[in-house]
Amino acid sequence: SNFHYDHLFYAIILCTGIWAARRTKREERRSPGSRSEVEIVGGRNLNIWVSILTITATWVGGGYILGVAEAIYNPTLGLVWTTAPIAYVLTFILGGLFFVKPIRAKNYVTLMDPFQEKYGNTIAAILFIPAILGDILWIACMFLILGGTVSAVIEISSTLSIGISASVAILYTSMGGLFSVAYTDVIQLGFMFVGLGICVPFVLTTPQAANLTVAAVTKLYQEPWIGKITTEDTARWIDGSLLLILGGLCYPAFYQRVLSTATDKQAQLTCYAGAALCPILAIPSIIIGAVAASTNWNQTSFGSPSPYEQGKSGLILPIALQHLCPVYVSVISTGALAAAVMSSADSALLSAASMLGRNIFKNIIYKKASEKMILVVIKVSVIVCGLIGAALALSTNSIYLLWIYGADVLYSMMTAQVICTFFLSQWINRYGVVSGFLLAMVLRTLVGEPGLGLPDLLPLPWDKIQDDGHKFRLFPFRTAIMLVTIITVLLTSKIAEWMLKRGLQKSVDKMNTNMDYIAPVQRDEEEEEKLNQTQT
Repeated sequence: SNFHYDHLFYAIILCTGIWAARRTKREERRSPGSRSEVEIVGGRNLNIWVSILTITATWVGGGYILGVAEAIYNPTLGLVWTTAPIAYVLTFILGGLFFVKPIRAKNYVTLMDPFQEKYGNTIAAILFIPAILGDILWIACMFLILGGTVSAVIEISSTLSIGISASVAILYTSMGGLFSVAYTDVIQLGFMFVGLGICVPFVLTTPQAANLTVAAVTKLYQEPWIGKITTEDTARWIDGSLLLILGGLCYPAFYQRVLSTATDKQAQLTCYAGAALCPILAIPSIIIGAVAASTNWNQTSFGSPSPYEQGKSGLILPIALQHLCPVYVSVISTGALAAAVMSSADSALLSAASMLGRNIFKNIIYKKASEKMILVVIKVSVIVCGLIGAALALSTNSIYLLWIYGADVLYSMMTAQVICTFFLSQWINRYGVVSGFLLAMVLRTLVGEPGLGLPDLLPLPWDKIQDDGHKFRLFPFRTAIMLVTIITVLLTSKIAEWMLKRGLQKSVDKMNTNMDYIAPVQRDEEEEEKLNQTQT
């Protein structure tokens, strides 16, 4: 019956998606905005409860639920390194206080709009390569988690489960846009809450686990799960925390949610409610991670060596569900996990596709595009990004790598740009922005990423050489790159401005005048009819 339960779960999600797609059709007729706006930001008319649940479901995805359990269980990390639940609270509070107003001030539709408006289309497109890359890595990461968890509990190959989940998510996202994503998020969050809540009492009463509070501070089967931060680790800890806090504010899906509510007040309320819900939803993961760290795995059906020794700490949550809970509980909880994962994958799918459809296709490639064409491009982009994500998921098996790499790209390369464009825009221009971007790219590449085969060329302060010859970085390089980028953007902008005043740049400007053109919104016949009706 395991497999049937899973079928049921997919069926419910798919039906919700299709129901929401029909709602999109209704909204399109009613909404004063264009049709692509309905697809991307739900006609700026999303119910406040739905928007609170959808922003929470997007953040509390598979990476979060599995990552929190993994960090607590992993003997080299522990509770003190599990910064995500607190970091996300700060992301939402900062977002509500400082980022909601500037993005909503003009009727922007995606995070890329203000960039295109300020720097012209082409430069904005270059700046958004990391954002779209980040989204695709995120999608891959979600599909990979799905494959891993579903096949851990239900006897089907992970390739098949990645295939099924990817097709379901692609299908309902391409059909209904933001409404489908938002309404399926509500149901997925419900599944998640119930499914992970159910398993907590079973996990807590596992006979093979020692007392949690004792195992937190004393070494029983492995290092205490509270974990420790040594003085030399402090900078690295701060770097990781800032990556989660500020990286989240460059995540295009965040702005998609903020832009889809009706008023600024509602958008801010959505952020603050998300800040309250995120840590609450981490509680089951924290408990499961802690129990897994206090368990004598030798006495469970998992046997020895322990999951950590087998290099499986990334999947500790599904492993614990499978070996520390009765069968029916572990199946329900796996469904909950699948729900968590899909709710994050669909948001990333839609946000990447919206930027490709609106900002790249419409504003750069084909400026005369009608609304119908933009919609088609968005739907095709959903399918393409979904397939690339699924392909990436099938070609690697490190969840952590994909997740961190996606976040890292956004933090190192985008945070500075978002901060400059939102808050320092009177002092910066396109020359500064481009030079800052190129510098960040070069620096991040030189720091390297051994997991992706990028050599770590750049020596940094406090490096420790490991046995395999790789440098273990203690220096907070991501935050350093971000700050250096902001300074570079400001300085180069000043220099460029000074050179322009000196008239050294007249010829360059002739080339640039034709870059600033943003296509006006084209309306097709349906739009015209709708407008005439509303006017009469």
